[in-house]
Amino acid sequence: MYNLVLLAARPPDWTHERFIAWWRGDHAELTYRLPGLRAWRHTEIDQALEPRSEGWDGLSVLSFDSPEDLKAALASQEWADAVAQVGDMKGRRIAVMGHEAEMFTTEAGTA
Repeated sequence: MYNLVLLAARPPDWTHERFIAWWRGDHAELTYRLPGLRAWRHTEIDQALEPRSEGWDGLSVLSFDSPEDLKAALASQEWADAVAQVGDMKGRRIAVMGHEAEMFTTEAGTA
């Protein structure tokens, strides 16, 4: 998989709850439409491990088969619509992309 990873903080005038509800609701409706999207995982951040990690509300991992598929999604009207919906919300984000490597997993029913 090739992933787009987004770490985001809400706009200053929004509550954490409002931001997560928007991200998983109205914004998700546009995200689901991205061409080539294979998987999407979202984490609501409820605490930071240490002070230098504070200030973030959520993390999204959008998965595609290849860098080319992600590039096509970023060039699509669906991506443009999602960006337009965000508009000038004035939240913060970090957006990075790269190849995924599964490092560990357990099978259901084993411990």
